[in-house]
Amino acid sequence: MESRAVLGVGVNATDYPEATDLVRRWAERHESRFVTAAAAYNLVMAHDDTAYRDVLNRADLVTPDGVPLVWTLRALGVAHPSRVYGPDLTWKVCEMAAQQGIPVGFYGSTDAVLGKLIDNVKARHPQLDVVYRYAPPFRPLSLVEEVEVDRAIEESGAAIVFVGLGAPKQDRWIALRHGSLPAVMLAVGAAFDFLAGTKPQAPRLLQRVGLEWFFRLVSEPKRLWRRYLVGNPRFTWYVGSQLLRRRRSYPAPTFRRRS
Repeated sequence: MESRAVLGVGVNATDYPEATDLVRRWAERHESRFVTAAAAYNLVMAHDDTAYRDVLNRADLVTPDGVPLVWTLRALGVAHPSRVYGPDLTWKVCEMAAQQGIPVGFYGSTDAVLGKLIDNVKARHPQLDVVYRYAPPFRPLSLVEEVEVDRAIEESGAAIVFVGLGAPKQDRWIALRHGSLPAVMLAVGAAFDFLAGTKPQAPRLLQRVGLEWFFRLVSEPKRLWRRYLVGNPRFTWYVGSQLLRRRRSYPAPTFRRRS
């Protein structure tokens, strides 16, 4: 799988069939794997925080969640990069898990959102075996609680766990369990709210032309203004600087992750 370093983070040039098949193979072997859907803001945060950058670079698969990442991969020499959007990847992995009989779990958000999310997913894929769900409290868990969560996930038999805590928290949560919890853990950001129907998704046309950020900003201005009005220009500036340096010293670094 091709990959490129974008602001120091290895981003995989994958697509939905390839990413879903990787998750299937890992889950069937109950391997401990770390998958994250990275948007431009994730990489801006990683640019500012080297510890978070290291977390992302320990992931087994980093998908280009946003259109700006697709454009950046193309500029870095990937011939036909595709967007692999967290909510859509969640649907596709759930469909695959239902077909293959792979048990799944959901960790994050609230009980109300999880209930609606699971109802919606099972309405589309009735065979899906949801063996674990947990909405953690809005406070740091104690060490005892963390151990209990890990034990409950492992005892449930979930081979795939969707994690919706928001970035960077969800990536750090997975990184702490990567290599020990025998499940494929996917950090899927706002997918829980979108799939539950508790927050609106941008129309597909806006997504295709890279304007999903504008729709989300209008929908949640108080929460997201900094991410998009500050984060997006910074991402553009940093990537432009990276591309300029690349022209001076070709080729760009390529990240390779174990499969």
